[in-house]
Amino acid sequence: MLRPYVSGAAFGAALAAAGIYQPDVIVEQMGLQNWHMVTTFLTASGTSTLLVTIFQRLGYLKLSPRNYSTLNIFGSLDGNIIGGLLIGTGLAVSGSCPGTVFAQVGAGVRSGFFTLGGAMLGGVIWSGLLRPALRSREKPAPEASNIKARCLTIGELTGTSQTSALIAVEALFTGIVAALVYLASPKSSGLVGPVTGGFLVAGAQLVSILTRRSLIGTSGCFEEVGDFFLWAIGRGIRPKSYNAIVLTAGMATGALAVSLASPSTQKIPEITIEPARAVLGGVFLALGSRMAGGCTSGHGISGISLLSVSSFVTVAAMFAGGMAVGMIIG
Repeated sequence: MLRPYVSGAAFGAALAAAGIYQPDVIVEQMGLQNWHMVTTFLTASGTSTLLVTIFQRLGYLKLSPRNYSTLNIFGSLDGNIIGGLLIGTGLAVSGSCPGTVFAQVGAGVRSGFFTLGGAMLGGVIWSGLLRPALRSREKPAPEASNIKARCLTIGELTGTSQTSALIAVEALFTGIVAALVYLASPKSSGLVGPVTGGFLVAGAQLVSILTRRSLIGTSGCFEEVGDFFLWAIGRGIRPKSYNAIVLTAGMATGALAVSLASPSTQKIPEITIEPARAVLGGVFLALGSRMAGGCTSGHGISGISLLSVSSFVTVAAMFAGGMAVGMIIG
């Protein structure tokens, strides 16, 4: 259990140093007022993609791209789309995401505690109600040949090599970050600027690779909490895994350490998130991330690093939903 804790501590510390965990940063991004979040996010994703590619080719990592999340409602990627939209809604409503909420708690951001409570409630709703309902709609598993025929990576989708897809993604991310830095001048109230903050987040991914041979993902902890709750009330068996819970506990510790070492990171958010709003946003975050099979870290940083089609779709839906809701309520 030490390795996921260490990985989480590195991730939480990076988020705190980058200042990307603060509710005002997230809400202002969803309202298209401050491009700090996107700049840091794309830098982290692009750098992480390079790191993952290197370690995959060295044989140190052997990870498959993320599969589609299918709810059998309107298409094979419907879970990624609906889940992404719900995550985006949660971002705009709570000023948090399934990963930064733990940095908020560690740094003592008041709304983060309410958002985390809502996310845990969402985990219980998912494990106890929605997951069983969706499983009842599942269709028979496709044959192995059909699974292989699915376009799981950007290279497969575009009919190009993985190297060409990698170069295209890196060029796109680098171009967007350069344009944002030059044109939008994203502001950061963290210890470092948005681009440097992105490198720190990618550094946390490197810690996870080296210590666990695995990539960062946080939203699974909400499902684990839901499963433990069901077990505690006699409605399920004792869960075998709690790795995500340990990782997110490490995140809170890492953010706490940075906030104590550097009081300047304890900036009071300019935007006050009311408790009821934070709880509601937390529920959206948990349900959306479980429907999509990942969140801003699991899909946005780690899934994109594997050039997964499902992750690009989820992230696109997430930002589209968040920015739409942000402009409506902003």
